[in-house]
Amino acid sequence: MDDPIRTEIMKHRLVSVAEEMGARLQRAAFSPNIKERCDFSCAVFDGSGHLVAQAAHIPVHLGAMPLSVQACLDTLTFAPGDVAMVNDPYRGGTHLPDITLVSPVFVDEPPDASLVGFVANRAHHADIGGMSAGSMPLSQEIFQEGLIIPPVKLMVKGKKNEDVWRLLMANVRTPVERSGDLQAQLAANRIGIERMQGLAKRFGAQTLLADMDALLRYSERMTRHLIGQLPMGCYRFEDALDNDGFSEEPAVIRVAITMDGEEATVDFSGTDAQRPGSINAVYPVTLSAVAYVFRCVLGLDIPANSGCLRPIHVLAPEGTLVNARRPAAVAAGNVETSQRIVDVLLGALAQACPERIPAASQGTMNNLTIGGWDERHGRPFAYYETIGGGMGAGPHADGVSGRHSHMTNTLNTPVEALEYAYPFRISRYTLREGSGGNGRQRGGDGIVRTYEFLQPAEITLLSDRRVTKPYGLEGGESGQLGRNRLNQNGIEQDVPGKCSFPVEAGDVLTIDTPGGGGYGKP
Repeated sequence: MDDPIRTEIMKHRLVSVAEEMGARLQRAAFSPNIKERCDFSCAVFDGSGHLVAQAAHIPVHLGAMPLSVQACLDTLTFAPGDVAMVNDPYRGGTHLPDITLVSPVFVDEPPDASLVGFVANRAHHADIGGMSAGSMPLSQEIFQEGLIIPPVKLMVKGKKNEDVWRLLMANVRTPVERSGDLQAQLAANRIGIERMQGLAKRFGAQTLLADMDALLRYSERMTRHLIGQLPMGCYRFEDALDNDGFSEEPAVIRVAITMDGEEATVDFSGTDAQRPGSINAVYPVTLSAVAYVFRCVLGLDIPANSGCLRPIHVLAPEGTLVNARRPAAVAAGNVETSQRIVDVLLGALAQACPERIPAASQGTMNNLTIGGWDERHGRPFAYYETIGGGMGAGPHADGVSGRHSHMTNTLNTPVEALEYAYPFRISRYTLREGSGGNGRQRGGDGIVRTYEFLQPAEITLLSDRRVTKPYGLEGGESGQLGRNRLNQNGIEQDVPGKCSFPVEAGDVLTIDTPGGGGYGKP
């Protein structure tokens, strides 16, 4: 019989390891995207690659990371001092800019070293090569999106693999920044290893392994218990992405969630086939969205680990928007389709437990990449950002305004940091008043963010909810659509949600993000 007090204490110990990894990664990072926006995640795994603890970082990273760790275990053998690197979306990754580093945790010295687990972190690099700066292009195959990294060793027995390092730096636009961010990721894993070794030394390796296994069983028991409290039945819902950037045809995601005793089946059969554009999501992204939604619905008392998913069965037909087949383009699947999957899942669960489900939030990350040649410093630059919007109203509260929601948990880059690092300025940054849907509880408002360019650059936008509104619930009104506007020579025109275009010095781009849906009749 597991000791519940010991399990609770061990949960906090392991979570603190992941949190400290994140603190070190943020402090040491070079790029504003990681240092300021905190676009990274850290986690702890057992010796079999099961996620046992995570920091409160980014849901779309954390749900997929176990599959990256498993891909490394399937491909590589580990010794003390090794560090594996992977970003391949078809091997547990999400999209190419997200680079994952996996380090084994050994106790004792060779030849008596024994494996007690792994630590890993995933960080979004502002460029990983590809056809456009920022590596979030309007692409039609994954090869256009950047350098694909299968599971390889970045460090071998504590020494840098110089061949792999040089290959990576030769394929990115900003090698100094990439090198700094990778060094920060290595530092994060090093502190994770030290803390895990400290736990093993204090309690014993076998006791630590037993405690991690107990934590997984506890999460599974809690998840089964809470699923069992939901009404049995099959609940269906569908929603759509605006388009894939190459046609105006909406991309529909359909789900049927079946509650059967203490287990749930999430079936995406009937979802549209994968598209030419990059809105295709790989299976790890879909799994992340499912894990996130059930975690939210069932409550925060459950430790977030692989045990939570054991009672949940995900059926995602291969070759569809929610389980793309290689070499489909996937850059936007991670950031945009993941959000729509959440909207679809919440729409279905609102039929089962309406007292727990909010209306749709903005449903997009409003991805913006800006790149070119920085004339001030005489070098290339690549900027990436997602922009917050309105959260959906819930049964008991208004939606929060100007926030990142659901599958993203990042911050916006502070204006001062952005203008210091890049050749453009922010001339307006405010809430978009009145954009939230009306209702008994009102949806949160979106954001207005205006960029004034100081020199020529190339822009890529991957955004959604410019055609299909964030839905309201229980009679609440939809949130307002987002809008992208470009002003050139005093003439303003709308630009599509997904597009790429050049700008000149003096041009102005304004992004109005969507509001959240309202809840209840006004």
